[in-house]
Amino acid sequence: MTYVRKDVSTLTAGERRRFVDALLTLKRRGEYDEFVRLHIDFYTADGEHGLRTAHMAPSFLPWHRRFLLELERALRRVDASVTVPYWDWTRDRTTSSVPWTKDLLGGNGRRSDRQVMTGPFAYAAGHWTLREGVTDGRFLTRDLGRSAAPLRLPTRSELRWALDDPVYDAWPWDSTVRKGFRNKLEGWGTGSGSGSWKNHNRVHRWVGGAMLGGASVNDPVFWLHHAFVDLQWYRWQRAHRNHRYLPAEPPGSSDAQHHRVIARHEKLPPWDETPDQLEDVSRIYRYA
Repeated sequence: MTYVRKDVSTLTAGERRRFVDALLTLKRRGEYDEFVRLHIDFYTADGEHGLRTAHMAPSFLPWHRRFLLELERALRRVDASVTVPYWDWTRDRTTSSVPWTKDLLGGNGRRSDRQVMTGPFAYAAGHWTLREGVTDGRFLTRDLGRSAAPLRLPTRSELRWALDDPVYDAWPWDSTVRKGFRNKLEGWGTGSGSGSWKNHNRVHRWVGGAMLGGASVNDPVFWLHHAFVDLQWYRWQRAHRNHRYLPAEPPGSSDAQHHRVIARHEKLPPWDETPDQLEDVSRIYRYA
């Protein structure tokens, strides 16, 4: 039966509590840290060798769609009423708005070390010790809005810039491509500094702390952010029904991207599903 993913700002107090409790259960069981490790393992950049699946590649969207489904299935094994909510960062844009409330994700990190001190995921609450990461830090950190060099969240018009592109992706299928919905949404731009971070990428930078880098899953806001990113793919698909995931065929042996990106009908590691199979989720979930 199809279930619904809701805007986090519309959740009732009970829905917030059940979502948080299910996350904390996964963390206590050790299951949550497996998701952190998986994302670290598949965070492969353009400059590295080998296959790119999770980032800087066409499969950014289907890979994270499948990743979200894995987390959601784990949550629903704990509590069948739970689904992953999405955070609309074009509307809820302040450091005190949803989802940064004490009964949900907690607030910003303190000035001295960026440690989150409020909410159920604060280290002091005793339920959310970081065990997997690229540093030895044990507590969740955030720097909402980047205090030292202020950054704003992407706007609705900036998101529309991505949604209006009818082509899913384009050669060379990496972070340097200047056209195509996928990279405009993922957010790799030209230049350096804050101006080069668009949409998805800028949100990671705006949250800061644990949300920077491959271990970003350590902050539960990762899921709310990527549910909203997935919603954008869902909307793009509905708006451009004659356009599909690209590349349709694997790059040839003379192409620099040979064996480096996933084509439409190739399996998407570490799962057995293809981007083609993940394009239609209408029998699994829908967005409110």
